[in-house]
Amino acid sequence: MATTDVERLRTALSDADFPAQKDDLVRDAEQAGADGDTIRALNSIPPVEYASLDEVEQSVPFDPGPPDAETGERRRRHAKPGLSQQEKDVPEHPIVEELGENRGS
Repeated sequence: MATTDVERLRTALSDADFPAQKDDLVRDAEQAGADGDTIRALNSIPPVEYASLDEVEQSVPFDPGPPDAETGERRRRHAKPGLSQQEKDVPEHPIVEELGENRGS
């Protein structure tokens, strides 16, 4: 099953007029230059009239994202300041935090 993400879907349907049929949405996405996965994801939705982009989002299969283990590992290795608390690294060991080094232990 083809999947996409919200950002790619919104970009593909930015010029779509609602209410719209499934075929109209696919055509709008193709004209916007959407990637193949987004087009296939739109082709997989039920053939009904959609009143808004929110209704389309409820029907389109989205990419579930990286597995939890990969997400946890990425959070432990990250060093980008200014991100939300959820995206920050796991706290350092108290000795490292206080002294700035681990002293070999």
